[in-house]
Amino acid sequence: MAFDLRFTKGHGTGNDFVLFSDPEGDVQLTPTQIAAVCDRHFGVGGDGLIRAVRSDRLVDGAAAIAEDPDAAWFMDYWNADGSPSEMCGNGIRVFTRYLIDQGLVALADGEWIPIGTRAGVRRVRELGSGNFEADLGVWRLDGGEPLVRAKNLHAARPGLGIDVGNPHVVVALADDDELDGLDLAYVPILEPEPQAGANVEFVVPAEPLVEAGRGRIRMRVHERGSGETLSCGTGAVASALAVRYWAGEGAPDEWVVQVPGGVVGVRMRTEPDGEHVLLSGPAELVFDGVLSLA
Repeated sequence: MAFDLRFTKGHGTGNDFVLFSDPEGDVQLTPTQIAAVCDRHFGVGGDGLIRAVRSDRLVDGAAAIAEDPDAAWFMDYWNADGSPSEMCGNGIRVFTRYLIDQGLVALADGEWIPIGTRAGVRRVRELGSGNFEADLGVWRLDGGEPLVRAKNLHAARPGLGIDVGNPHVVVALADDDELDGLDLAYVPILEPEPQAGANVEFVVPAEPLVEAGRGRIRMRVHERGSGETLSCGTGAVASALAVRYWAGEGAPDEWVVQVPGGVVGVRMRTEPDGEHVLLSGPAELVFDGVLSLA
């Protein structure tokens, strides 16, 4: 039996999503249906699909409520291939704007809203002019330094494993020509391969690296389950953390990350539970529609 899915298309610096509201958790899309919705030729098209559902309607959401009873909404995020994902930095900003646009939440100036995710509760606030900031929590080095091979990269390079709620491997390249020459239509090969896979970021520092107290880098990414995207919020965060780690003592705690779809900001701050990393940037809603699904 066919049914109509009312959706909104949104994006953060070109990282685009299909969002829909299902407060009671009644709509259970299959991985095949999700992949069909995200297909850029035969569906709406998107790097992922996000369902807005009340946390108390999901098993994963119960863990979010246990962490923070105010985390009423859960960002149920799925990659373009229909696989679930723990977190999405651009997605959670767009998700928050969607909740506001749909009248599901109201935020006062500077107020943080807790959002449930499979990586735990994350907090988001509106900065104004369509920009939002997400606190992605405590980060950690994870996964060692695997070798990374990519199409048109003449030799394998060491990467740095970083976890910001989902897994990343960051690779430093020599210059813009190397970065621009990559063919990320092909999945980068990691040796050893992480059991759960990883997003792979390729970064080049700007010249100069630090300007007006902020670090500057360029990044391209191949996202696990989605392929190359115009932007990856958690990937931008992981890239800034990796370059700061490589730069050593005295490296700044604020970064500007240029991605193919625009620019996002990253900053680090110390909290009682460890160092948090925050991502800021635009969140845009493009259009609404209705899709008939089998």
